[in-house]
Amino acid sequence: METQRSRVFPRQNSMLLPNVKNPFVYKLELKWHDKIKIGLMSVTVFPLRLLLVSILLLICWPIAFVAVWGRSEKEQGKPMTGWRRALQRPLGMLGRLCFVVMGFHVVRTRGERASRDEAPLLVCAPHSTFFDAVVALACGLPSSVARAESSQTPLFGTLVAFTQPVFVSREDGNSRQNTIREIQRRVTSDEGWPQIAIFPEGTCTNRSCLITYKAGAFYPGVPIQPVLVRYPNRLDTLTWTWEGLDAASIFWYTLCQFNTNVEIEFLPVYKPSEEERANPKLYARNVRQLMAAKLDVPVTDHTYDDCKLMEVALQHNLPIEIGLIEFNKINQKLGLNLETVRELMSKYLEIARDSEDGRITLHKFAQYLHLPVTAVLEEVFSLYDRSGTGVIDFREYIIGLSLVSQPSNTEETIQSAFKMFDPEGTGHITLERLGKIMYSAFGMDALQIRQLFRDVDVDGLGFITYDQFSAHAQKKPEYAKLFHVYQTLHSAREKVQQADEAERRLEYGLDPPQLGLTRSPDVELRERRDGAAAAEEFETAVAGDLRSLTPTAGAKVKVA
Repeated sequence: METQRSRVFPRQNSMLLPNVKNPFVYKLELKWHDKIKIGLMSVTVFPLRLLLVSILLLICWPIAFVAVWGRSEKEQGKPMTGWRRALQRPLGMLGRLCFVVMGFHVVRTRGERASRDEAPLLVCAPHSTFFDAVVALACGLPSSVARAESSQTPLFGTLVAFTQPVFVSREDGNSRQNTIREIQRRVTSDEGWPQIAIFPEGTCTNRSCLITYKAGAFYPGVPIQPVLVRYPNRLDTLTWTWEGLDAASIFWYTLCQFNTNVEIEFLPVYKPSEEERANPKLYARNVRQLMAAKLDVPVTDHTYDDCKLMEVALQHNLPIEIGLIEFNKINQKLGLNLETVRELMSKYLEIARDSEDGRITLHKFAQYLHLPVTAVLEEVFSLYDRSGTGVIDFREYIIGLSLVSQPSNTEETIQSAFKMFDPEGTGHITLERLGKIMYSAFGMDALQIRQLFRDVDVDGLGFITYDQFSAHAQKKPEYAKLFHVYQTLHSAREKVQQADEAERRLEYGLDPPQLGLTRSPDVELRERRDGAAAAEEFETAVAGDLRSLTPTAGAKVKVA
C-alpha cells in the first residue's frame, strides 16, 4: 500500500536536529476574558460537573468490579464472554455520558470503523492527553496497552481492568518482549478477543509532530486501521506534556469550558506489504508517514527516552532542551543505548557546568582540556559545532565524540602518542618531557601543563605510566583527535624541512656538515623565497588534513 509523503523539514545531514518545537512542552496562555470565564465557571458549572462525574464513576465501578470479580488466573488469559461481556454496553453508555457531563457534547467521527476481522489493531495518534480515553468509547471499548501502574489506581484500576488491557512496565527489561508476544497472541487468536487500540507514540506530546512509533503493534504483521485524533478548540486546555500543566489543572480548566470539541477520523485499513511484515520498524514508519500527512504535521525521532534525559538536565538546573536529542536517531545511527547516553551526559555536564544556557563554548572546551585556544583546537571544536552557532549542545557533543574523537582514540594511536612523549622507551613520561611537547604542539603554559600532569598522574608517582596515560585518553578522547592532528602536522613539517635541506645541498653541492657555511646574498634571498613556498605548501597540507576530519554523514560508530 502506498503512503502519502508527510511534510518534512529539509536537512543537509540526517544527523541534524529538525526545526520543530519541543513536542514535550506546552504552555497555556490565558487571556483576560479566559480568566474571567474560568473564574465564573469555577464557582458555578465546575462543582456541578464534578459532582455528576463522581456519581457516574461510582455507578460504573461496581459494574466493572462485578464483571472482573471471581475470574481465575486461567480465565484472565481469555476474553470475557457471556454476561460479563454483556456488561460492556451499559459501561460504554455511562462512560459516554460521563464525557458529555464534562463538556464533550459531540464527538464527531469521520470514516468507518473496521471490524476486528478486517483490522485487529487500531493505531491511534497523536497521543496528547488523558482525555484520549474518549477514543476508546468511540471505538466500542476495545482493549488497550496500559501502564502496569494504572491497574493499582483506586477506582480507575478496576475500570481499566474491565477492558482487559495488555499491561506494560517501562521499568521491566522483559516487559517489551512480553507485550509484543501478548499482542501477537491476541490478534492472531480465534477466541474472540476484542480489537486492541494502541497509541504507538508511547507518551503524550503537544500534537506539533508525530514522534517515533514503538514497533510493538506492528510485529504481528496484521492489517491495522489508523485513527486520527483532533481537538479543534480555540483554547487548548487538554494537552498534558512532560513540562506544562499538571493533571489536576487540565481537568479543572477543561471542565470550565462550555464545550470541548473532539474529532476522530478512521482512515482506510492499512494492509502491510511482505517487506513491511518482515520489518516491523519499516511498517511503523510508513504508517506514521501516512498519518502525519493526513494531520499535516512533521515527523521526528523523539521518544520517551528524551523525556528521561530532559529530567536529568532539569536535575542539574539546566534548560530541559539540553536532553532533547532525538534519542531514537542517536540510537540507530550511532548504536548508543540510553545508559551510555546518560554516562555521556554526566561528562557533558562536567564541561558545561556553570554555563547559563547549558552549552559548551570554545573557552570551556579549552578549559576542560587544559589547553589554550589555538587554531587546531578551534578546528576540532568546529567539527563538534555542527550547527555553526559557536557553542556545542549535548546532541552535538555526542555526535562529535562518536564521529570525530572516538574513532581516533584507538590503542595504536595511544601507543604512538605515548612513544612521542617517551622516545627513549623508559616506560614513563616526566613533567619536563610532557611540557616540552605540549608547549610545542599546543602552546600550553606552565600552569596548564602542571594541571594536566596532575590529572594524568592520579597515583602521585611524579611521572606518568602508560596505564595512566591510556586511562586518561579513554576518559577524554578529544585528546586523541588533537594528537592525530599534531602528528600529521609534525610529519608534514619534517617533510618540508627535508625538502628544504635537499634544495640546499643541490644548490651548493655540499655535504650536510657544510650547510652551516656562509651563503652569498643572492642565494640567501632565493632560500627565503623557497622557504616561503615551502611554508605555503605546509599550510595547504594542514588544511587538507583538517578537512579530512569532517565526519561522514550517517556513519555508525559505537562509543566504548
